[in-house]
Amino acid sequence: MPMPPDLSAVMTDVWHVLTKNNRWMSWNLFLAFVPLTLSAWLFLRGSQKRRWLFWLLFLDLLTFLPSARHVLTNILRFNMSIVTSELIWVVPLVCIPLYLLFISSAREHWQTFNWSILFLVFFAFLPNAPYVLTDIIHLYRDIRDIHSVWLITLVLIPVYVLFMGAGFEAYVLSLINLGSYLQRIGKSTWILGTELIAHALCAIGVYLGRFLRFNSWDFITQPDILLTAVVEDLFGKRPVVIMIVTFAVITGLYWLMKQITLRIMGKNRLEAISAREEGKIDSL
Repeated sequence: MPMPPDLSAVMTDVWHVLTKNNRWMSWNLFLAFVPLTLSAWLFLRGSQKRRWLFWLLFLDLLTFLPSARHVLTNILRFNMSIVTSELIWVVPLVCIPLYLLFISSAREHWQTFNWSILFLVFFAFLPNAPYVLTDIIHLYRDIRDIHSVWLITLVLIPVYVLFMGAGFEAYVLSLINLGSYLQRIGKSTWILGTELIAHALCAIGVYLGRFLRFNSWDFITQPDILLTAVVEDLFGKRPVVIMIVTFAVITGLYWLMKQITLRIMGKNRLEAISAREEGKIDSL
């Protein structure tokens, strides 16, 4: 039985919006998962580290695949424009999880060098995670393309909530991993200050990305242009107000989601300990 014309048209509009958003949403999630992957390698250890890297590798590949054809096509064209020079950085980004899985057996001094470089890369890409919050501006445009209140409420808004929630949760988990590392090395008093510094740097990064349209890799590909933009545009009244508001939003949401995440992680840890203890009892 065919759908009524009105319903068919609405479903077509919904499908068009979702497929149109699929690539940029998955790409932004991919960039949000990059610092989370790095945090797992930098700050975790043992079986926990290997387990996280396994699943994050899966997520990295899953979120990269919708953009893979576009990225690889541009790389193969080898047109050395600004766009292509940016896209060339995608290859090492995709390979980061694989690289992290195999360098753990390197010599100690090489490990230290790798750790230092990847720590800088981690902070360079960290703003990509809270950046997804600003993608809510696309929601207004999509709402105009769909004329059904029910589909907007039941389909479109939940998709955006899941998208932004996943991206920001990657930020929360990244800093939780950093905090666990600081606690492990006896620097627990640094955690709050480090988190606030991270929020401030991310507020600056979000402004540079959303309003000045810079990317994380512009630190290397266009350092002169980036530095000029920072000097000329970053300290005006409007940018400062925007960054203060962004800092406040990131800080508030981070605190809320951190409490929820830690409670869930603590519950799971207690259940795992309980299961192990029951296994020991049964084996006696």
